[in-house]
Amino acid sequence: MIDVDSHAVLLAFGLTLFAGLATGIGSALAFFARTTNTRFLSISLGFSAGVMIYVSMIEIFFKAKEALVDALGLEPGYWATLGGFFGGILVIAVIDRFVPARENPHELHKIEDINESIAKKRKLLRMGMISALAIGLHNFPEGLATFTAALKDPNLGIAIAVAIAIHNIPEGIAVSVPIYYATNSRKKAFLYSFLSGIAEPIGALIGYLLLMPFFNDIVFGILFSSVAGIMVFISLDELLPGAREFGEAHLSIYGLIAGMMVMAVSLILFI
Repeated sequence: MIDVDSHAVLLAFGLTLFAGLATGIGSALAFFARTTNTRFLSISLGFSAGVMIYVSMIEIFFKAKEALVDALGLEPGYWATLGGFFGGILVIAVIDRFVPARENPHELHKIEDINESIAKKRKLLRMGMISALAIGLHNFPEGLATFTAALKDPNLGIAIAVAIAIHNIPEGIAVSVPIYYATNSRKKAFLYSFLSGIAEPIGALIGYLLLMPFFNDIVFGILFSSVAGIMVFISLDELLPGAREFGEAHLSIYGLIAGMMVMAVSLILFI
């Protein structure tokens, strides 16, 4: 069993909470901005994707492989790493398939587009509530991902928390805007956005309670390789397409490269 320091656990929970509550930033943007800064959002989402892809393929995957090879041997350990990686992709892909595209918070929109579309809808509250539930489903494995990374390597956890926080901002818009227009209450809109973000630390808490009693190298390796798969899928299925849909394709790629460079340099500096 792996010894886990209590301070590391608290830091991991704190980072997970920070990432989850970034949905509140999306709420604020929706309320106080009439139009979307597409250039900034494209760069930010591209940057987040760059951080996630680089850290998943260069750092997390190989740390998972190292742990599983040490525990199981070379060939079984490598196969277990691959199984965890593609298993993580399968889990997040299945979650995405069960959420209707219209109400999927991972289908990104501009603030003004949401305002125009919801003006024609009657069941705005239902739309916001389903978005909140959908975000909760998506945030559950993301919370476990952030927590696990931070528990193993705090510097890695910080980078992942920031990347996930950036990608949670549009999700806050998806929850808060329809609820606000349905109830005319900013408090209720912020509340449901807050609750959907709380799913992230809840995912971390449940994962901690279930896995910590028998948290060894095999459990860690499979969990970590699954985290890599989840983050690669989110980046390729959501962040990059979302950034390009804002009409700033080149900027999203510049952000992607910048994210990879920042992640690469930070990993070297904190060795």
